[in-house]
Amino acid sequence: MKVLVTGAAGFIGKNLCVSLSRNTEIEIIRFSRQDSIGDLPGLVEKVDFIFHLAGVNRPKDDTEFFSGNSDLTESLCQAIKLTGRNIPIVLTSSIQAERPNAYGKSKLKAEMHLLSLYMETGNNVYIYRLPNVFGKWCKPNYNSVIATFCHNISHNLPIQINDSSAVLKLVHIGAVVTSFLDVMQSLPKDKLYIDVQPVYEVTLGELADQLYKFKESRESLVVEPVGDGFTRVLYATYISYIPPNEFNYPLTKNEDARGSFVEMLKTKDSGQFSFFTAHPGVTRGGHYHHVKTEKFLVIKGQARFGFRHIVTDEVCEIFTSGEQPEVVETVPGWSHDVTNVSDDELVVMLWANENFDKARPDTVYFKV
Repeated sequence: MKVLVTGAAGFIGKNLCVSLSRNTEIEIIRFSRQDSIGDLPGLVEKVDFIFHLAGVNRPKDDTEFFSGNSDLTESLCQAIKLTGRNIPIVLTSSIQAERPNAYGKSKLKAEMHLLSLYMETGNNVYIYRLPNVFGKWCKPNYNSVIATFCHNISHNLPIQINDSSAVLKLVHIGAVVTSFLDVMQSLPKDKLYIDVQPVYEVTLGELADQLYKFKESRESLVVEPVGDGFTRVLYATYISYIPPNEFNYPLTKNEDARGSFVEMLKTKDSGQFSFFTAHPGVTRGGHYHHVKTEKFLVIKGQARFGFRHIVTDEVCEIFTSGEQPEVVETVPGWSHDVTNVSDDELVVMLWANENFDKARPDTVYFKV
């Protein structure tokens, strides 16, 4: 299958081409600004599907809106007609097509060319009136506020907000590309206009606040809830703008005669992750908690976990090693400690269900 992608070097085009390239049965034919409209008939003649993503949104003159948006689309439609074949075509239009500005008019006119193609020939056409699209590889300081904010905040540059209450409607590039691929595969017969879901709504002020929290998490170690919804895709977008020389960041290493202790990551409602080391023969711990619980995982070495019930005096011991991954869990009301019983350094990963609070540590020393 041969697929033509116009605007292949743009933000949406790059993301789409990466996904298309994973299918070895698809040959991608790219059309970008360096190519001529005169090349279109020859390219269209040999393809089976077209993603028409090319367009103009930051011209020097309003007439460029029409040459880059509607005129290019008209040339594509004429090239499809010349082949005498049904070559399904996807057009990325804009919600601006509903508005009486030059950009919106040019996008509406482009839609009309596709609708005329459909009416005259029955050729499959699919029109996407996209809101603001965001995600990796979008050009900052161009036409995307998210790209600009992500770039500037991650590079310690200022951002400008004129109206913090202004509402943005957004779709993530991943949802757009997924919808594109679904349409290419299924070729729906009952739709001319395709909507992408989910559409997120956020104010400029909320957006900026969230991005600054992402930035600050490297120092506070408190990660935002980034596993679902808008925050998930926004975090992935923000991270994609961090320069390579800042892919890493330092942590504080606390050392004493027993070994070291390092906090790695904290959550707002699900505790924190850390790790510690212990030299051969060293015992760490010897305390109990009223509410706090922990999960220990030996990564390297061999350990003895000792437990003593603080009321009944019942005791228990568990031996584990890095050779056989096994979680050891602490239980409220049981004092516990861990001893390195090997001749090598002990390395243990630790999760606690709450972040450490110096004012209220919930740690009471009690000999095991």
